[in-house]
Amino acid sequence: MGPQFKMALPNHISIEKFMRVTQTAVASNPALLTADRNSLFSACMVSAQQGLLPDGREAALVMFKEKVAFMPMIAGILKKVRNSGELATITAEIVYKNDKFEYWIDGDGQHLEHRPMMFGERGDAIGTYALAKTKDGAVYIEVMTTEQVMAVRKSSRSATSGPWAGEFSLEMWKKSVLRRLAKRLPSSTDLDMTMAADEELFKTKPQDDVAPIEMQAAAAPTKKTSRLKTLIDVVPQEAKEVINTETEVLESDLPI
Repeated sequence: MGPQFKMALPNHISIEKFMRVTQTAVASNPALLTADRNSLFSACMVSAQQGLLPDGREAALVMFKEKVAFMPMIAGILKKVRNSGELATITAEIVYKNDKFEYWIDGDGQHLEHRPMMFGERGDAIGTYALAKTKDGAVYIEVMTTEQVMAVRKSSRSATSGPWAGEFSLEMWKKSVLRRLAKRLPSSTDLDMTMAADEELFKTKPQDDVAPIEMQAAAAPTKKTSRLKTLIDVVPQEAKEVINTETEVLESDLPI
């Protein structure tokens, strides 16, 4: 695959460096060698095309079920966006319980203040945010709570067998909020391409994965209720007694 990787790599990354980093990544995670070999080569090719080294900082090769998937890391995404020159700044961070965090919106737009607990226990992760600033000074902010992040994870195919459940879980938190922010940003070719590179890790579960009890509820026929029964159920008890005694009243005679 060396010649193919060389053709895909940008000029600033030599084929020797890319091969060395890739071999180190595989050696540090022998499970990759037990996965589908074509998926491993494919993930390496995407890494070369994106110009991101699979060193665990810019990008990573991760197991997704029996296959290998390419996963750009936050550092790699931010590097590409900065190099593109389309945004002034962009970042994504995790908020922990003991950090000082405030987010508010007023007439001047969105505002955010985050002061991490630098010395001491930061506590559990309670949320994440992404912030971008365009060259013309416009600020874009997206904030997600733990519940919102878990909703994304729960709907993902890789919720239990991919990076969500492993050492890269907090990276997935950051990428979830960054992906949401990217939808609001001015078009950025590099950001769009890199986000699309690991789309498989964020794909939602197919309809077949819906819990059987939910499918049964959705498929259950709706029992038709007569207009007379409906009317009796909503009127006061005194009126119900009157209606029940008027056995000669026909349903068609009731006012609608």
